[in-house]
Amino acid sequence: MRIDAHQHVWRLARGDYGWLTPELAPIYRDFSIDDLRPHLVAAGIDGTILVQAAPTEAETEFLLGAAGESVGVAKGVVGWIDFEARDAPRRLERLARNPLLRGVRPMMQDIPDTDWMLNALFEPAFRAVVDLGLCFDALVQPRHLGNLRRLLDRYPGLKLVVDHAAKPRIGAGEREPWAADMRAIAGETAAWCKLSGLVTEAGAAWTATDLRPYTDHLLDCFGADRLIWGSDWPVVERAGGYDRWWTATAALLRSLDAASRERVLGGNAARFYGIAEFP
Repeated sequence: MRIDAHQHVWRLARGDYGWLTPELAPIYRDFSIDDLRPHLVAAGIDGTILVQAAPTEAETEFLLGAAGESVGVAKGVVGWIDFEARDAPRRLERLARNPLLRGVRPMMQDIPDTDWMLNALFEPAFRAVVDLGLCFDALVQPRHLGNLRRLLDRYPGLKLVVDHAAKPRIGAGEREPWAADMRAIAGETAAWCKLSGLVTEAGAAWTATDLRPYTDHLLDCFGADRLIWGSDWPVVERAGGYDRWWTATAALLRSLDAASRERVLGGNAARFYGIAEFP
């Protein structure tokens, strides 16, 4: 069974997508699950994980509603809560009453303070994530990777996935210190990694050859058991589109045997997010 483990929907009139501006054509418009369905059918994908795109709890409620109305397409939601709120655990507990909430994602890439995640004031929120059995999507950049290892040392029970492989600077041809830091995270922690978002970092003219040094490194570090494929749709439409990324994925995973490839394309997402209907 195949799962797209990272996709978004949004409705511009909601007004809380601070990063989404008219300059970001062609994604500055509304996107719904119905817009995604043709891509899923073409790729033979059975379900998705719907991920937050705005730093509000209203966004989480919106996504839970969209998932509930998706007729089984969205198998889970990664939402947002205010980690800085004094009652963050209570807020999270309330949202987690909906079984579609599978995780949370603070938008750390947009927070200027690289040390934000290590603030001791957020301990109750992190403990609540662990205690409620939720996952943690780490939306980070290479500058965060040292602190991400410290975070996992502090909360060894935190089930964490690195979104978009921490956004390596593929377009600039940079691999270090990203490569060494990702190897350390893979080897010293139980973190998982999403094979997603790479084409956006590579630029619109990317080829599979541009991506291969990065994807091969991720496969070498995390193996086929902790790597999770995602489209990052509709953001991927700014860098060639869903179908082009899906086709490139087949080439990039060609070295894997069929069973390992299917784990990356769905089985791992089912295990990580606890989607029981997927073996």
